[in-house]
Amino acid sequence: MNRMNIICLGVRNMETSIKFYRDGLGFTTNEKSNNPEVIFFDASGTKLELYPLKLLAKDINEKNPPEIVNGFAGITLAYNAKSKTEVCEIIELARRSGAIIVKEPQDVFWGGYHAYFSDPDGYYWEVAWGPDFTFDENDMLKF
Repeated sequence: MNRMNIICLGVRNMETSIKFYRDGLGFTTNEKSNNPEVIFFDASGTKLELYPLKLLAKDINEKNPPEIVNGFAGITLAYNAKSKTEVCEIIELARRSGAIIVKEPQDVFWGGYHAYFSDPDGYYWEVAWGPDFTFDENDMLKF
C-alpha cells in the first residue's frame, strides 16, 4: 500500500472551493459545473477530490459521523517548487485566488525557502523550494 491515488478534502461550500481551486489556482478538471456532487482535479501522480464535508462525514459513518470541527487538523498539503521565485509566484497566485497567506515566503532553517496559505475551508498548503529538490519526468519530487 505504497501510494495515494486521491486526496479528498471535505468542503463546506462546493462552489466557493471550485472557484478557488479550478478558476483561481488553475487545477484542471473535465467538470464544467460550479456545484457538482463531487469534483476531481488532475494533479501529477494523484487526484484532488472535493466533496461536501457533511456528506463525507456521513460516508465515513452514517450512524455516528465524525464530529466536524474548526481549526487545525494536523495535516498540510504541499506544492514543491523548482525555485525561490516559483514559491513567490505560487503564493501570489494563491493570494489573487482568495487564499489567506499565513506565512509569507521566507528562508527556513533546513536551507530551503517556503510559505503557507490556507484555502476557503482552512486547509493549509505549504509552498516550498529546497536546494536538494529534484524532480522526475512527471514533476514528482525525488529524494
